[in-house]
Amino acid sequence: MKDAEGVSLLQWCMPKLRLRWPGLRKVRRIVYKRIDRRLKELGLSGVDAYRSYLESHPAEWPVLDALCWIPVSRFYRDKGVFQHLEQEVLYQLSEAAAIRGEKEVWCWSLGCASGEEPYTLAILWRHVLASRFPMVEIRILATDVDPQAIERASRGCYPEHSIRDLPQDWRAEAFVVTNEEFCLKAEYRQPVIFRLQDIRETTPEGRFDLILCRNVVFTYFDSALQLEILQKILDKLISGGALVIGRTEYLPEGVAGLELWSKATRVYRKCYKIEEGFR
Repeated sequence: MKDAEGVSLLQWCMPKLRLRWPGLRKVRRIVYKRIDRRLKELGLSGVDAYRSYLESHPAEWPVLDALCWIPVSRFYRDKGVFQHLEQEVLYQLSEAAAIRGEKEVWCWSLGCASGEEPYTLAILWRHVLASRFPMVEIRILATDVDPQAIERASRGCYPEHSIRDLPQDWRAEAFVVTNEEFCLKAEYRQPVIFRLQDIRETTPEGRFDLILCRNVVFTYFDSALQLEILQKILDKLISGGALVIGRTEYLPEGVAGLELWSKATRVYRKCYKIEEGFR
């Protein structure tokens, strides 16, 4: 697919999918390759034929939507973010939970891809914070729209390049090598619950101390959809809880109820409300 054809197709379909061009622009060539494979599967001659097919087959739109999602994830991605979570954010959230007499800190990894982000949290907790808060345990809900990604995450096995950014002692302790894959030990998988879920349609039950929403919602979705989803996220975040977005992302205009915790790591804190309960 030529670039001009691909740009034309993506810009034509973006309003229907509620996507934004800046999010797709950098990954568009990967999307082209996926669409080319889809054209071959359907026996279509090119972009114009695919447009016509979309107009006459509404069930194809969710397929195209899935082709536009390009997950990029690895363990300890954006080292500074996880260091800030370790040294300040999770420490304060855990301390607050302990003061309230709660025995769990709940985290939500939204758009978890193959599980690298939530598992990094589990490793970080076990190696650094568990000994500081022996009466508190971490619980991590990890959701994604891609069933294949959830299946890979549930296995907990990865190629070496996926874990290369982890501190060496964490790698040595948390993984065992099986058939040239690095598989996470059971005690590190235990705190993480994986669930197939589309944030555009539904949200998990309960409320969370920490929500990570990095490089999905505020990269790919249009501004109106970003605001809709952000409100859903805020409804799930306790007062004083933390929201982490991608380091190159920005929240949409018109946001209320959040204060910046760290500009460098794109961490926000939900403002306290006197009348609001903790959960």
